[in-house]
Amino acid sequence: MNNKKPNSKGNFFSRKQFELLIVCVTTGFIIGYSYNQAKDNRESGAIDSQLFEQEDSYREELIEQQERNKELTEEASALQEKIRKYEKQFASSEKDYQQLVEQAEDLRLLLGDLNAEGKGLRITLQDGDYDPKSVNPNDYIVHESHIFKLLNELKISGAQAIAINGQRIMANSYIRCNGPVITIDGKQHPAPFVIEAVGDSATLSASLNLSGGVVDQLVNDNIVVSLEGNQKLTMPNVKIES
Repeated sequence: MNNKKPNSKGNFFSRKQFELLIVCVTTGFIIGYSYNQAKDNRESGAIDSQLFEQEDSYREELIEQQERNKELTEEASALQEKIRKYEKQFASSEKDYQQLVEQAEDLRLLLGDLNAEGKGLRITLQDGDYDPKSVNPNDYIVHESHIFKLLNELKISGAQAIAINGQRIMANSYIRCNGPVITIDGKQHPAPFVIEAVGDSATLSASLNLSGGVVDQLVNDNIVVSLEGNQKLTMPNVKIES
């Protein structure tokens, strides 16, 4: 039997030639596969390298962002502290401002520039009953000295506004006695004299009624004194009055 196979040209391969062909094809396949595998490994390595670089870049950006956030947080804390200081200063200034406003209003009330309205104390002074045995009848008459004692004590005790027989008393008001009448800023007023004071009536009354105080002195001078506390008082300002 013949062991040779015919080829496309009519020739026949020997067994050795066929085996060599198989070896060459196998070797070529292995070389090709190895090349492709190496190429894939190189591409994979390049991708891994890119991912690592990108990850490293993200990490650096994150660190920078954290540092920036820390700076912003510290800056915000500093600004909040400034705001708290400003608020304290404003509150203190506002309190001082309010006190100044109240003091200015009290002064304007005492000067008679503002209408005065509120609860307070009403004091009535009347001449004492005349005693025929008395040598001097003036010993039973209300004088300006009695009025001044009463006004001074009311001002010291915190009276915000004062009027005598409806006439506002100003800081520069002058009072003069003319026999049975007194003259206040050029206007005459007969007895009885009604002195009204806007303020805390309890404080004003307690101050006047101190032992040896104004009321005791007036009574010792034969002046009839009566006090009415917690009265609702209204006093026009000097401009309206004029």
